[in-house]
Amino acid sequence: MTKTVPENKARQAHWGWHALRILIAGLLLVFIAWGVADIYGVMIKQPATEQQHVPQPPGTEQAPAPSGQSQ
Repeated sequence: MTKTVPENKARQAHWGWHALRILIAGLLLVFIAWGVADIYGVMIKQPATEQQHVPQPPGTEQAPAPSGQSQ
């Protein structure tokens, strides 16, 4: 004989602590992966952006030529 179950009580499981823990663990793993990718992106970008700047002593700077005059 088949048992009749009302529609509002026909669920397989409850959304309880177990599902909440799984969702939080997944979110933490996403943040960890995001952090690792960010750190890796900064590490591979640094050598290309590092430029050695040699400061010139004061007074050795060249002034631009005035416009309209040829040299």
